[in-house]
Amino acid sequence: MHGRPFRIMVVEDDEKLASVLAGELERFGYDVVRAVDPGRVKEEFMALKPDLVLLDINLPRYDGFYWCRQIRTLSKVPIIFISARDSDFDQVRALENGGDDYITKPFTLELAIAKIQSLIRRTYGEYALGPEADVIRAGKLWLRRSDNRASCGDKEVELAPKEARLLSLLMERHGQIVAREDLLEALWDDVHFVDDNTLTVNVARLRRRLAELGLEDAIETKRGQGYRLFVGE
Repeated sequence: MHGRPFRIMVVEDDEKLASVLAGELERFGYDVVRAVDPGRVKEEFMALKPDLVLLDINLPRYDGFYWCRQIRTLSKVPIIFISARDSDFDQVRALENGGDDYITKPFTLELAIAKIQSLIRRTYGEYALGPEADVIRAGKLWLRRSDNRASCGDKEVELAPKEARLLSLLMERHGQIVAREDLLEALWDDVHFVDDNTLTVNVARLRRRLAELGLEDAIETKRGQGYRLFVGE
């Protein structure tokens, strides 16, 4: 499903630790991005669209618990807290505020990498619960299935449930022709009572929504076959 390296956002005000951690993650093939402004973590999260967040607790202005709650208003993306606080109370708070795991400083890079890889596998890979991860990407187009929001660059639209399901199916087979029959079966429980024109109408609506994101020609009609989604990087 991922045609790019997994992107990890590091929110850590210890420059030395952040640099060492980023270097090790990049060595393992991850795309690492740093939060630049500790007072704008939510905005930077929205712009960077990471697959996983490493989040320190002791940050200027607002602590990591606050930013974790803010991210959770937008996404179910995995979040691992990294902190020198080693009490059970802080670890419980981290989980209660939406965190998925907790690493206590000082820690070995091997432990950090193992926890990151494990959480990514559970969320997006062979251990993922259910067939669908929440956030998927095709080229520069993103779809968050939990709330049917599609985004491209700094633009975002909320889709109707059928539009979101249709887009999800096309994104999962990005660049490939998806047969009309496959789309009909996936979108409606009983295709015998669905007019074939209904799919055409839903595709037209989805095209209009993608045009609002600046993707006017993203869906191509393959006459007699189906539809193909292609979005560049």
